[in-house]
Amino acid sequence: MAQRIQTTTAADPLHESRQARLKLLHEGELPEGLLREEIHASWRRSLGHGLNCLEHDALGLQQDNDLQLLLDSNRLLIDAATPELEYLVSQQGKAGLVILGDAQANILALEGQTQLLKDLGLRDLRPGSCWSESLRGTNALGTAVLEGRPTLINCGEHYLDRLSRFSCTSVPIRDPRGRVVGVLDLTRDGVMSQPQDNLATLLLAASNIESRLFASCYPEHLVLAFHARPQYLGSAWHGLLALSLDGEVLAANQQACELLQIGREALLGRRSSDLLGSRSPQFIARLLQGGVSSVQTAKGEFYFRALQVPRHTSLAGVPLQSPRSAPTKPTLLDDLAAGDSRFARALRMASQGLAGDLPVLLLGETGTGKEVVARALHQASARADRPFVAVNCAAIPEGLIESELFGYRDGAFTGSRKGGMVGRLMQAHGGTLFLDEIGDMPLALQARLLRVLQERKVAPLGAGEEQDIDVAVICATHRDLKRLVQDKSFREDLYYRVNGVSLRLPALRERGELSSMIALVLEKLGAEQVSLDKDLAELFAGYDWPGNIRQLEMVLRAALAMREPGETVLGLDHLTDSLLDELTASCRQPGSIRESELELIRGALARHQGNVSAAADALGISRATLYRKLKQLR
Repeated sequence: MAQRIQTTTAADPLHESRQARLKLLHEGELPEGLLREEIHASWRRSLGHGLNCLEHDALGLQQDNDLQLLLDSNRLLIDAATPELEYLVSQQGKAGLVILGDAQANILALEGQTQLLKDLGLRDLRPGSCWSESLRGTNALGTAVLEGRPTLINCGEHYLDRLSRFSCTSVPIRDPRGRVVGVLDLTRDGVMSQPQDNLATLLLAASNIESRLFASCYPEHLVLAFHARPQYLGSAWHGLLALSLDGEVLAANQQACELLQIGREALLGRRSSDLLGSRSPQFIARLLQGGVSSVQTAKGEFYFRALQVPRHTSLAGVPLQSPRSAPTKPTLLDDLAAGDSRFARALRMASQGLAGDLPVLLLGETGTGKEVVARALHQASARADRPFVAVNCAAIPEGLIESELFGYRDGAFTGSRKGGMVGRLMQAHGGTLFLDEIGDMPLALQARLLRVLQERKVAPLGAGEEQDIDVAVICATHRDLKRLVQDKSFREDLYYRVNGVSLRLPALRERGELSSMIALVLEKLGAEQVSLDKDLAELFAGYDWPGNIRQLEMVLRAALAMREPGETVLGLDHLTDSLLDELTASCRQPGSIRESELELIRGALARHQGNVSAAADALGISRATLYRKLKQLR
């Protein structure tokens, strides 16, 4: 019997697992110390189920379900997972298998190198078959579902010897209430040399699936993503919360519980004000304007982004959207202009162009608030009560962006629902489509988008028929599209199609009314009663602000955090040394102009025997500005 086990050599990195199987067969007991702890525990469970590790008769293990019934009962999971499956297949499918299972480890979809299964005679690894640990022994699908945690089964560690050549990594998928509803798996032939890379890929894919499940399970509620670090928003490690219309926490993912250090049972049913503070309605109202905002909680500072906003509703008395109220066009757009008359005129022209069915192209450096402007243009339009759908063309992987935009029809993957998944273009039907960073859109996809914009028809992937679409289009980029056209990396015909009304968002250093912008940001941060003293205001006015509005917001947030209770005026002493160094190190005059300015300061100090106040008066600047220049001299 032992001769039937696949042979091994001392060079085999998983020699111990093969030896464990031999000892099990010879001695009838599982030896201690040869297997990893979690694998040892799983093998013991497999023994307890009465499984024979040398089982080769796959027919004896068949536990196929009614496939159509299985797919119908897992529609939400399949719809949420299909875009991720497409991406995983494009990236990993040539090297192995991509598998989606349900909460009982029944296979819902299997893509990739399926020919390998036929060559090896693995007839029981197919959609509809059950791969629970009780039926197949230790395997990544069944073990991950049973233990509710990511699982790696490397080459040789499967309980069944016939699976020894495979390596698998599986990650469970949880619903908004934390229950395991599925499992995502990557399987390869041979030893997995970089298992952590596969694990990271699966964790991100599972996080995206769970985010879609939140939206599907709570379509009329607010869904928030949050993390202690803003760069983690949109990753596998951000927390997710679903809030009811009156601010009650309806659901939370595991990351949310860990970040807030609260168990799920204790978290569900709590009020958002308990987590976000007494200003939670105002804070959430700011989130609905788009972008990222932060709040100081009992557990520290967290950064939030609204992933889904309910329409025609209000939260804790604060209107989320007012589709039938008077247009907010003058107030909202004028607020964004912050007193800059030229920019205000450009915003009004863009609004008028959008109303005339012209596409709007927003140009500007990173951090100038392109998505905020796009949302404001949408809210100022007649489509304000219709969807605003934003797509970041640079953030979505190239292999996934086509299905995200156009959707798919039955047949794209095993288990895809009849009628398919609605893409972002059709989601925006009747409303506004915002294509951010369009300069980063893959060239092959630009042709499809051009046809949509010309014909106003969409054909989902795998479908022959087209659907009419009615959308207002706003695009944005920080790149030079004309240069991209010259370099043949952006289609010239698409450039002229999206460039109906071009609006350049000025960099913060170019805006004439910095004080108005500062007041607007302070109001956004819930500190409308706070002002800047003269020295800090002059320091801000002399800085280049390379990070634009995003950087200004971060600096003001840091200064606000340094206030003592009751303080309403920010000064230089509210800036940390590193922040003060950064702000004082920048000077707009390069080269000889800067040197001339410093020579003037030297001369004024010499004439007034080093008296800083007198020298500052003579130069027409404040003492704080002169001190800053002196620091640059040193």
